[in-house]
Amino acid sequence: MQLPLGYFELILALICYFSFFFFRQRHAVFYDWPLLGMLPAFARGAGRIHERCTEILRDTGGTFLFKGPWFMNMDMLATVDPYDVHHIMSSNFVNFPKGNEFREIFEVLGDGIFNSDHELWRSHRKVTNALINNQRFLRFLARVTAEKLDKGLIPVLNHVARKGLVVDMQDVFQRLTFDTTCMFVTGYDPGCLSIDFKDVPFSRAMDEAEEAIFIRHVMPKGVWKLQRWFGIGKEKKLKQAWETLDHVIDALIARKRRDLSNEVVSEDDAKGVDMLTSLIEEKHSFGDELKRDDKFLRDTILNLMIAGRDTTSSALAWFLWLVVTHPAVEIKIRDEMDSIIPECALGKPRIFEAEETNKLVYLHAAFCEALRLYPPVPFQHKAPIKPDILPSGHRVDPNMKILFSLYAMGRMETIWGVDSREFKPERWITEKNVIRHEPSYKFLSFNAGPRTCIGKQVAFTQIKAVGATMLHNYKFEMLEGHIVAPNVSVILYMKHGLKVRVAPRWD
Repeated sequence: MQLPLGYFELILALICYFSFFFFRQRHAVFYDWPLLGMLPAFARGAGRIHERCTEILRDTGGTFLFKGPWFMNMDMLATVDPYDVHHIMSSNFVNFPKGNEFREIFEVLGDGIFNSDHELWRSHRKVTNALINNQRFLRFLARVTAEKLDKGLIPVLNHVARKGLVVDMQDVFQRLTFDTTCMFVTGYDPGCLSIDFKDVPFSRAMDEAEEAIFIRHVMPKGVWKLQRWFGIGKEKKLKQAWETLDHVIDALIARKRRDLSNEVVSEDDAKGVDMLTSLIEEKHSFGDELKRDDKFLRDTILNLMIAGRDTTSSALAWFLWLVVTHPAVEIKIRDEMDSIIPECALGKPRIFEAEETNKLVYLHAAFCEALRLYPPVPFQHKAPIKPDILPSGHRVDPNMKILFSLYAMGRMETIWGVDSREFKPERWITEKNVIRHEPSYKFLSFNAGPRTCIGKQVAFTQIKAVGATMLHNYKFEMLEGHIVAPNVSVILYMKHGLKVRVAPRWD
């Protein structure tokens, strides 16, 4: 039977199309399947997504267009090009707000600083900046950090060492930073870090909320919204976590108002004061741009809690692992610490305070290097509100998702040189033995442009005090066979924790 000419041409066209398609895919980083796009190939590498993104961006020159299923609106442009980052985060900042999609994904954070744009964001930033740079708060920060090391971290590590136990230091750091952040923000100590490692519902609720937020990043919007409607999956856990967070924060606000009205809060100015007290008592100091009701206080507390607990504990965990697995670096850190300790105090237990750690240049460099390789927030995304052309030459249309992989940026030879994968604190120290400044669009761990992290110095104050106190007083040994690998989440935690044995250095 002879086929009509139209059918023959159609079949020939299909053969040519699929031949060209499969020839092209043989040379592609990801197969771009009809209908499904690159999703199948992406799903196969989801377990090691950070390394896979690094490989793809390296092989594609730093910018890659991911094509999702045509019906899911999942297309995104991934980039590690510093000039693109600078354009988006700084020079054309107004065209790349957080946007409605970001607020939907992070809706549990309410109208806090991380979710807000434009005038609301500027007002939040003004208030937060005033809080953090308040001298009463800075005194409180130094005192709380020292007290928590003395009465929290050291007793726990002494107990673990005395019993010969294996301890997950990632869990220890999460508990430590949860306690300190809660104290910085609200003035109350939840006592999460103790030798019995008790369960704290508020901390667990934060973990569950973050897991659901990550799923919202990678799952089509229609799917997670359907899960929310039916109350299933991670959306069910998010709803429960949200209720817990609201309940605990509401109770903290009510307690603070009672304490202030009853004058229970210390008026000793030398001890400093927490942020919540300042927000309630010192309205005149921060302007009238924001309504200071309980909703505002709730959103501010939760935003600051997540910023303080998660990023700091992640930074400490990766720092400790890198130092323990690089003995030469540990020796240099300890030699530097010994150089600033009074001779009469050498060889004795000690807690390092903020003023002392400011002199520890190599320690600061080691933390910068850990943050470069393992940024606590491993990716960010933006979307333009108007058409734009990036410095790399890529055109982006309104609402197109643009993804920065901070993890991949730290491993790019084009940015950091041929030794980009090495843990090398020396790269951060100049010939004059001071910290080398790297532009924020190259070292993005503290964000960049107008949204640069306000709490950068607060974070360094805390992590250097913890790091110095740990390494001076204890020896850490990795548990044999323990695998350290990054998890897949909005915060770069270790998938299996950080299992170590601890021994005191001094009798």
